[in-house]
Amino acid sequence: MIYDILSYLIRGYDIFVTAFSLGYILFYIFLSILSYWAIIKHLKYQKYLEEEVLLRSNHILGVSVVAPAFNEGVNIVYNVKSLLSLTYPKFEIIIVNDGSTDDTLEKLISEFDLAKIDFYYQEKIVTQPVRGHYRSKNPVYSKLLVVDKMNGKSKADASNAGINSSQYPLFLCTDVDCILKSDTILKLAKPFMENEIRVIATGAGIRISNSCEIKEGFLFRVHYPKEWYPRFQELEYVRSFLFGRMAWSQINGLLLVSGGLGMFDKDIVIKAGGYWHKSLGEDMELVTRMRKYMHDTNEKFLIQYIPESLCWTEVPSTKEVFLRQRIRWARGLIQTLYLHRKMFLNPKYGRTAFLVLPFFFSFEFLVPIIELLGIITLIFSLAFGLVDFQYLLIISTIVYLFYLSITIISILIDEILYKSYANYKELLVLVGMAIIEPFVYHPINVYASLKGYWYFFSQKEQKWGVMVRKGYEKPVKK
Repeated sequence: MIYDILSYLIRGYDIFVTAFSLGYILFYIFLSILSYWAIIKHLKYQKYLEEEVLLRSNHILGVSVVAPAFNEGVNIVYNVKSLLSLTYPKFEIIIVNDGSTDDTLEKLISEFDLAKIDFYYQEKIVTQPVRGHYRSKNPVYSKLLVVDKMNGKSKADASNAGINSSQYPLFLCTDVDCILKSDTILKLAKPFMENEIRVIATGAGIRISNSCEIKEGFLFRVHYPKEWYPRFQELEYVRSFLFGRMAWSQINGLLLVSGGLGMFDKDIVIKAGGYWHKSLGEDMELVTRMRKYMHDTNEKFLIQYIPESLCWTEVPSTKEVFLRQRIRWARGLIQTLYLHRKMFLNPKYGRTAFLVLPFFFSFEFLVPIIELLGIITLIFSLAFGLVDFQYLLIISTIVYLFYLSITIISILIDEILYKSYANYKELLVLVGMAIIEPFVYHPINVYASLKGYWYFFSQKEQKWGVMVRKGYEKPVKK
């Protein structure tokens, strides 16, 4: 009796997994076609509005670059100088000292000759108290504004204080340690000025700076990461930023604009309530709430993605820090989906309700759970002799080869368009990592996701934690 019931359940699960896998593959084929079309379209029409014309225009939109900083004393001076070197006619740099306990603020005051000023501060988004605003007495640093505030225990709170202090209609949210290309502001601001439909956010590719050569806050030479965890993350970044997000951009379905590099319409962000300080995935949650606001007000909008690498950032290089980050991401995902659950399949929210949110629920949230159930099913199947090895081999091979094809195509597109690596040896190493990723790296991601879900449903407190940075490689002297 037990054998028959178990056999029936296992066969039912096999049918479900087969159908789910087929749907997964078909949807990603659809996304790959959209991504290809979006990249071709971008390359074809990127000169629709000449960048040189924009740079000389008197009507160009101003941009405030908001960069929260917490205990960044080691590199803060170089990082700020790098941000100040960005090329754009009308911008400001807002560094938000989020209650640092090291010498971050003291170094800023000393290096940039800062003085506390009277500042008309409107708290349009509620944050922890702001203690003061600082500007430089040196006209060379006239674009720099430093906001000193009480620690808000999240990047969201610091970002909101920067938004409240900003003067321009667009703001670029980044991390203070990120290395941006000099034309980043122009690239991200361009869609806001060349579209008839209101653009509320733009994003672009982020790459990994681990092992890159950095000189005084500026990118000197790009290298493929030397350490294992950053190497696998490089694969993820290439695949998700160039491949996945370009497809969602093509159908105006982006739900995530990275917190490390995203430009936003400040008016819409404020009306939507700003970043939610309790969120552990504040970037995704904000975009979801912005989409909801635009649907609620019945306004047409666009969220666009640019298939260019404009930002380099350091990623976790140890298992401990990596797991902490991914557990937070997983909890942030289910937190956002649960918070906005009333949008699901609600006709009022259009494609967000019927395509975007169901995708994230089915192919982002459910996949780790399905994989865990698959392992449990396999164990019982082996124990009771119910394994169909031929079926198992066929379905596993199909999924693996499909994954490998998508990853290698993403790598090749990136290399053809942008020549991101120093030599072909680094490219071959990246392909080699793609071959072993499902067996070495993917199980760790699944574990982190499941643990994040457990934290969410058990209401266990999960803090942001500290990202321990190793710093950058110094340029090789020749």
